[in-house]
Amino acid sequence: MNIGLGRRGDYAVRAVFALAAAYGTGRRKAREIAELMTIPERYLPQILAPLVRQGVLTAVAGPDGGYELARPPGEVTLLEVVETAEGSVSSDHCVLRGGPCDRANGCAMHDPWRRAQSAFSNQLAATTFEDLRLSDRDGKPSLPRRSK
Repeated sequence: MNIGLGRRGDYAVRAVFALAAAYGTGRRKAREIAELMTIPERYLPQILAPLVRQGVLTAVAGPDGGYELARPPGEVTLLEVVETAEGSVSSDHCVLRGGPCDRANGCAMHDPWRRAQSAFSNQLAATTFEDLRLSDRDGKPSLPRRSK
């Protein structure tokens, strides 16, 4: 089994991570984020738009525009970004029978699978982009400083 992010989730997490590292230094252009985080520039606005709609990021158009976190990195969770990009991390699909699975019609896997999904979701919810920034082994991304 592979538990991982799809392309949208991967790009969203990388973009938000770059903006968390640059928090408080001004807005960043999509091309800056794309170059730093190795994300296709033409695809990045499609990734960032849902994050703006969800209130994770703010966006301003124009020559002095760009993207920035709407809240401090310590208030933006990994779960929020992943679910905005990819949808819910939990599933109601029955592991043994296929189709929907709930407590009333649960299979033998229902309770352990639900506990595993809950643990995964709880860990993502407990991890903020400040946590990620502080634990980055390579140091924070170095976006160029913007002049005011």
